[in-house]
Amino acid sequence: MDLTLEIWRQENPKAKGKFETYKVQNISPDCSFLEMLDILNESLIDKVQLPINFDHDCREGICGMCSLYINGRPHGPDNEVTTCQLHMRKFKDGDTITIEPWRSKAFPIIKDLMINRNAFDQIIQAGGYISVTTGGVPDANSIPINRNDAELAMDASACIGCGACVSACKNASAMLFVAAKVSQFALLPQGKIEAKDRVKAMVAKMDELGFGNCSNTFACEAECPKKISVSNIARMNREFLCANIS
Repeated sequence: MDLTLEIWRQENPKAKGKFETYKVQNISPDCSFLEMLDILNESLIDKVQLPINFDHDCREGICGMCSLYINGRPHGPDNEVTTCQLHMRKFKDGDTITIEPWRSKAFPIIKDLMINRNAFDQIIQAGGYISVTTGGVPDANSIPINRNDAELAMDASACIGCGACVSACKNASAMLFVAAKVSQFALLPQGKIEAKDRVKAMVAKMDELGFGNCSNTFACEAECPKKISVSNIARMNREFLCANIS
């Protein structure tokens, strides 16, 4: 496959960025998208040009680092995958592919396609913990938990914090991410002790960091690679309301 790439280049957070055009040739359809970028970077280095900076780590769809906006969609044209799980067979020979970083005030660009997602870490640090005095450590299976609650908590905990929900939302809202982190604790007995303080602290931190309000278009759920349900947002809103009136 021969492809034309329109890639966002930006020297540093304060520099003015722009799209630059690159050509790649003989790309295998079985390549992952990040492998294709590796091939491009190798060619740039061979020409003594600066390689393109982009985030990656596990390349197994677990870490959430590969935050690329590809042809107008977070993580590209496939469904329920991260960028590292996207394969070039989703494109056609001769295609032009536009590649950008996430666009959000709370996710400032570091360089090129790399963004700073420290805002998510700050939200988790604001309230994402439990502290339970248990005495002797009990066997996990001895704690009675309703199966439905356990399943919902497990589904919420699948969030990898990639930020696709923020990128997909026209208001750059982090509601789906925060709701997933609130839900995974709120549904379990271990997380109920600090539930009220947790949800208030996490929502306050989300607002402080400049994320927008929920747009109610469900774009976050549609683009989430782990299919986190917007029902978690409703649960977080209930938790937040109860915490503020009790």
